[in-house]
Amino acid sequence: MTVTDLVSYEDALASYDPVMGLEVHVELGTKTKMFCGCSTELKQDANSQTCPVCLGLPGALPVVNEIGVESAIKIGLALNCEIAEWCRFARKNYFYPDMPKNFQTSQYDEPIAYNGYLDVQLEDGEVFRVHIERAHMEEDTGKSTHVGGATGRIHGASHSLLDYNRAGIPLIEIVTKPIEGAGARAPEVAKAYVAELRELIKALGVSEARMEMGQMRCDVNLSLRPQGTETFGTRSETKNVNSLRSVERSVRFEIQRHAAVLGAGGTVVQETRHFHEEDGSTTSGRIKDNAEDYRYFPEPDLVPVAPARAWVEELRGGLPELPRVRRNRLKEEWGVSEHDMQSILNAGAVDLIVATTEAGAPSDQARKWWMGELARNANETGRGLDELPITPAQVARVAELVASGDLNDKLARQVIDGVLAGEGDPDTVVEKRGLKVVSDEGALGAAVDEAIAANGAIADKIRGGKIAAAGALVGAVMKATRGQADAARVRELILEKLGVQG
Repeated sequence: MTVTDLVSYEDALASYDPVMGLEVHVELGTKTKMFCGCSTELKQDANSQTCPVCLGLPGALPVVNEIGVESAIKIGLALNCEIAEWCRFARKNYFYPDMPKNFQTSQYDEPIAYNGYLDVQLEDGEVFRVHIERAHMEEDTGKSTHVGGATGRIHGASHSLLDYNRAGIPLIEIVTKPIEGAGARAPEVAKAYVAELRELIKALGVSEARMEMGQMRCDVNLSLRPQGTETFGTRSETKNVNSLRSVERSVRFEIQRHAAVLGAGGTVVQETRHFHEEDGSTTSGRIKDNAEDYRYFPEPDLVPVAPARAWVEELRGGLPELPRVRRNRLKEEWGVSEHDMQSILNAGAVDLIVATTEAGAPSDQARKWWMGELARNANETGRGLDELPITPAQVARVAELVASGDLNDKLARQVIDGVLAGEGDPDTVVEKRGLKVVSDEGALGAAVDEAIAANGAIADKIRGGKIAAAGALVGAVMKATRGQADAARVRELILEKLGVQG
């Protein structure tokens, strides 16, 4: 049945228990494709990075990319998986225009990594363990561009264009076991899992995992079962969700949609679905029947992969500090709350703050500038913090200039604006804009004398013991010096000249 009205999220959870399965595809950052020597460089002319192997031409034989295998093992180890002593590739047979060979070289019943888990931390600090079924190696498909329609999808298009540059790029598919017990927090758990997985992948250095560029994408499987029962319901699979927010929204929408179908006495159809960013909804793609059969069989042109145990242990020993462990360490070192650390993580500022402290800034100052002035600029310009044209070393220099008294916070913000505007490094901006704090005691004293002379009534109040009134004279001096005086020193001079103890 077709459902146009959704039940409320609360009503859905009152009657049903959600069960999820998340399949995440990660494009590896190798220089060449998984089974041939074609380049993986982005933004090249269509079909310029192809060869007989990735096009599936007769007589062309594939060779496994060793770095792809190494990356798969690293991911498996970081996910607490068992690494297979022997595994092989299989042919997943299907016809679709973006797969030129008419089959995808993948792994079926013998994945390279299996039976793992990833602990993810929710915003309130609760830790939820997501169990991993498998992580296996495969290759990406080409890219279809549907032309002439209103939606960019094949329906309504007049024709389609195919670019096979991406066909054959190494992929790792990470598949969870059924995620049960999340209840009303299922959308949050899904988002947190994909976020943690993305951070882990980046920490391993095997992919940039930029979801907006398709380097990491998630298929969201969801089903509902009546509260108090154990049998899984019929699932839907929302394909290629490419942002953390969209993962969360797609789970929420599908919970409400499934509940509406079941509550109306209907039957959920097992199908793939498309997610729509504009309103957070999903629409039907194609029916995916239980009897679907890709006719898997072992790939005859590739030998099995049998990673030596010594190599696996060498890779295990070389794993970096994993993201959750690192965050907990930094939280303690920085002395911040769980909430503040989550805000830093959400802003994508952890690595930037670390790099700024490594460049010499105190951690509190690094956090202050990245989470304050720079976060504001990023929000206003619609960019990520890491996309701003300022480096951690430059932010550290701004902090150093403030600590030395050469800048105050107001001037420092102007320096940052200048760096972001492309006017040069912090010292160059200070010089060009004439932003250094006025430190000449003679010039500062003269400005204070002028402020006292021009505001006699206020000066008398201060002499009479109303010290708070000094703020007005400080403001006058700051205005006269274009904000380039040290406000604290100005206040000291005012009180000294008026013979008042601060």
